[in-house]
Amino acid sequence: MWRRAATLLRPGRAMTSRGSASSAVAFASKAKVQTVSAAVNSMLLRSLKEHYLEVSKMTPPPKVNPPEAFTIVKGALDNDGPVLNRTFNNEEISIHVTRLVNIIPADVGEKDTEDDINQLFLHVCVSKPEQEEGLHFLCGLYPDALGIHSVSMRPKLESSGYAVVPSKYNGPPFENLDEKVRDAFHAFIDERGINESLFPFLQAWLYVKDHRNLMHWFKSVGVFISDKSTKDA
Repeated sequence: MWRRAATLLRPGRAMTSRGSASSAVAFASKAKVQTVSAAVNSMLLRSLKEHYLEVSKMTPPPKVNPPEAFTIVKGALDNDGPVLNRTFNNEEISIHVTRLVNIIPADVGEKDTEDDINQLFLHVCVSKPEQEEGLHFLCGLYPDALGIHSVSMRPKLESSGYAVVPSKYNGPPFENLDEKVRDAFHAFIDERGINESLFPFLQAWLYVKDHRNLMHWFKSVGVFISDKSTKDA
């Protein structure tokens, strides 16, 4: 009877032995994956740090002030709101800016050229306190010229200054307007200081903003990877 009982116990011991072996293999496999993951994270962190230091050494452009009539919007570097504003008689004028290449990216494989960098895209809003809608101009700004792409009447969001998506007729294509009307619109915004004189400041301002955004990106990605590496260790 004792011999039979001992025999019945043997399969159980064998199963326990096989279970321990499986656990050991799983543990070793997990340890290997973690080692590879840590190595990848370490390589990525090192690369991010090298590029962060390289970008931090870039020489900023000389300080440029906007034309005298305009004021730099406080905190503009930290958000996507207007950059400049001014008053003209009873009008409030605000200017948003970005690079045209950010709106119309270059073809895949093509690098941005100096001409691309020197093409800015302006969104100009001219509003009056007693009117719910403002006159909006979308313009291309260059070192020696400004061209109007469209003119429309739209409401604006008071909190950000951004125009809401138009829900009604947005006006004819600017190039379809009579030449005299186009010239009059150019004279209208030029009288309010919206012309190529804005280019030096806005170009330098975008350089500083792009540089800050890039530094912040390297830093935030590095912090994320580093925190993950610490928890995985």
